[in-house]
Amino acid sequence: MKAAAAGLAWPAWPTPDAAGETLYNGIRLPRPWPPDRRSLPLRPLPPPYLVAPPDVIPIDVGRQMFVDDFLIQETTLERAFHRPEYYSDNPILWPNTRWEKYDEYAERTKTRSNPAAMVFSDGVFFDPHDRLFKMWYMGGYSQNVCYAYSHDGMRWEKPSLDIVAGTNITMGGHRDSSTVWLDQTERDPARRFKMAYWYDHYLVLLDSPDGIHWHERGRSGPAGDRTTFFHNPFRARWVFSIRDDVPGAQGRHRRYVEGEDFVEASRWRANQPVMWVGADADDPRRPEYNVPTELYNLDCVGYESLMLGLFTIFRGERLDREKPNDVCVGYSRDGFHWDRPDRRAFLPVSEHMGDWNWANVQSAGGCCLIVGDRLHFYVSGRRGVPGTTEPGFCSTGLATLRRDGFASMTDRSDARGIRRDDTARLRGTLVTRPVTFSGSHVFVNADIRGGLAVEMLDREGRVIAPYGAAQCEPVRGDGTKMAVTWRGVPSVAALAGRPVRFRFTLTDGDLFAFWVSPQPSGISRGFVAAGGPGFTGPRDGQ
Repeated sequence: MKAAAAGLAWPAWPTPDAAGETLYNGIRLPRPWPPDRRSLPLRPLPPPYLVAPPDVIPIDVGRQMFVDDFLIQETTLERAFHRPEYYSDNPILWPNTRWEKYDEYAERTKTRSNPAAMVFSDGVFFDPHDRLFKMWYMGGYSQNVCYAYSHDGMRWEKPSLDIVAGTNITMGGHRDSSTVWLDQTERDPARRFKMAYWYDHYLVLLDSPDGIHWHERGRSGPAGDRTTFFHNPFRARWVFSIRDDVPGAQGRHRRYVEGEDFVEASRWRANQPVMWVGADADDPRRPEYNVPTELYNLDCVGYESLMLGLFTIFRGERLDREKPNDVCVGYSRDGFHWDRPDRRAFLPVSEHMGDWNWANVQSAGGCCLIVGDRLHFYVSGRRGVPGTTEPGFCSTGLATLRRDGFASMTDRSDARGIRRDDTARLRGTLVTRPVTFSGSHVFVNADIRGGLAVEMLDREGRVIAPYGAAQCEPVRGDGTKMAVTWRGVPSVAALAGRPVRFRFTLTDGDLFAFWVSPQPSGISRGFVAAGGPGFTGPRDGQ
């Protein structure tokens, strides 16, 4: 019983209910939903949809990525994980105004000031109405929600607003964590922007027509600081990522509440939110601290065909350095269960004293934006004050990753990841599970130095003529949207609605994603995270 109370025991996964909700990707949810968890595992378990995937997987929504084995029936390729690169001229936003340099606690206690212009989580989005990148951030340590905008996502301007005259403050006063969300599904233009910030053990909820002038809508149930929220676009649900603690066990972790209405979903009672996710034994400890890891925060967003999660991991703290939290990445195909196959820091702290992010890195609300062929991740960074636990100079930095570039299937022998060798099969091949689609044009995101051929197979694995390897025009080069064609046929429209398998055969290359588009332009109909200059709505092609 003590083991169960500490989270060592784990109940069997709920069985999908015939009457339960069926998702866009064929996953059927159990009832009740969300699952009524009473404990969290100390060791990770695969999500139920990886243990028992659907017999046939619809792939009409979004680019199909290989971050897990959901789509893969068999392969001789390896999975390689990739991480963003920090911009060489970080930080891209820093405290340079009087109010950003103000630290109320330091003033009151006559201690060192900690200037701040950092996302915590706040939000970074591209607004297609104004054709601007927009950022909300903490301006002054534990003070204010400030607003900045940019035409390119790199150079940011701090406008003079009318909330606090002569400043870019959109909401003044003391604050901890806050989240801002650009809601492109909202029908009421007066509520297009949504905010929740933590105050005195609950969230204050607000909305706004412009992200500048805010109107309070209510208060949430009990919540710990660093509580955030996000929108799950696949199920049209608002989800609150609620900080909680288990003293003497796993420390910080997350509880979960969802609802169709932003304000109504926040009206939970004490202990009503279900236990959701925490750190576990696969999250490495910092050797110099050697303390159990904890989940400090979880920001999420819908990206293409899955939910992307940015997990801020606490790895301990000493008196000579402010806690060096960093950000890891996870993926979910049902919005609740997470797969985190690569436990390395995705957005790490620097180990070089004096760097802008030596002390602490945390994610932004909205998680990432799509800017051309790159994903933009905006993160807070704290320089720290060596020999103390103070955050020091707090700013915002940028890291970028290839679009869909979280993981690739590759035949390179130096790849880091998962490999499944089968000497009975051709080297360099991957066969998907049975899938269905309604589109007509096949595209891949790939970096192919040798060649890539794509075949269409029936459920039994037989080649469907004329979609064999011999008829496939070889795919070569490096591109995030490359068309796949077969000689003699204009498209794969003849296979729409029919369960088929894809067989990819590559030489000297990396395959990041594939999809079937309804148009020759290659739109994916997937969700585009926090947006980007190439999109006018929440989906690619909308």
